[in-house]
Amino acid sequence: MGCMVSQLAAKFAFFPPSPPTYQLKKSGEDGKLTVVSAAAPIPHADDTSLDVLLVDTKHGNKIVAFYLRNPYARLTLLYSHGNAADLGQLYDLFVQLKVNLRVNLMGYDYSGYGASTGKPSESSTYADIEAIYECLETEYGVSQEDVILYGQSVGSGPTLHLAAKLPRLRGVVLHSGILSGLRVLCHVKFTFCFDIYKNINKIKKVKCPVLVIHGTEDDVVNWLHGNGLWKMARESYDPLWIKGGGHCNLELYPDYIRHLCKFIQEMESMTTEKRLKKIRQSANQSKSNTGCTCSRCCRVKCCRVKCPECSNCCCCMNVSWSINCPECCWRPSCKCCCFPKFRSCFGSICCTKWSWPSCCATKCSLSLPSCCCCYPKRARPNCCMSCFCWQCCVGKHSDGTNGKQNG
Repeated sequence: MGCMVSQLAAKFAFFPPSPPTYQLKKSGEDGKLTVVSAAAPIPHADDTSLDVLLVDTKHGNKIVAFYLRNPYARLTLLYSHGNAADLGQLYDLFVQLKVNLRVNLMGYDYSGYGASTGKPSESSTYADIEAIYECLETEYGVSQEDVILYGQSVGSGPTLHLAAKLPRLRGVVLHSGILSGLRVLCHVKFTFCFDIYKNINKIKKVKCPVLVIHGTEDDVVNWLHGNGLWKMARESYDPLWIKGGGHCNLELYPDYIRHLCKFIQEMESMTTEKRLKKIRQSANQSKSNTGCTCSRCCRVKCCRVKCPECSNCCCCMNVSWSINCPECCWRPSCKCCCFPKFRSCFGSICCTKWSWPSCCATKCSLSLPSCCCCYPKRARPNCCMSCFCWQCCVGKHSDGTNGKQNG
């Protein structure tokens, strides 16, 4: 049932222009592909800045792609278009973006669009964008650190699908993006198994800056979709809400190209070193959140081992003590029989479970009994063995000595 509903949803999601606005033809002895069209502006056959490609996908389809070069570009824009257009209609926009944003641009037609073979579906668009990205890597030597993914309307689906798999992308642009296919048709709070383009789940996996562009008067994909994607992104860039903008006319507003230029320039200045530094900072923050909860903690994670005689306490014998803030570390409160047993006969419990802090081994001078095989030559801390005072290990023994640990 879910598969049937998904196929039905796909029929409402894809509207390829019929007939296509362009055709491909081979010219010259080298068999170079050129574009032929009477309804849309087409590139000149001698235009060396454009490559017309036929790319094979894992579904067995051949999809058409345009690669536009800019000699001053540092980044490459991979453009996934909306559901009712093909490359013949978008060529003029591609030229403007290439020049104004100073980027190389790769645009492609989904399976079943334009001169691409096959039928459009959610899974085929995923295979399409993966094939195009692989082409960028193999044919043009573009790494993911230099790629910005751009998805318009339904193109936000394959865009976020690929972005969730590439952790080192430079950036993502969502132009009139959708939360999911079903949410475009009706307001639902749950994600169903037969829904398509579940961007609401994938946006959380994207690890690069995300720019969201949406028109406030969009009557096809409500503005709430763009707002939701922006709020759920892990690294949101300043969004562009175009007042009065619809679904297919945002490129006509001056703020559109102005805001895009600002985003591209900031992504260009974001070097790999800065990205790695930012990733390390976020990783350190996550580690500190999972460690000791005390605000004074020096980020040394305390490992508490359960007492073998009871279940309500822990033993301090296997603890990574904090040198800088001993007061915030765990203090033993167990007064059960495991301590005298441990003190009187090391053979009465499993000695291999315990390990003394290094400060005790160097501070105290008595030797362990021979019955304990795990401490054959180490010094037994007589202060701890006589009173089990944890403070001696961190320099706060009751005898008033400092007892500082050696680095």
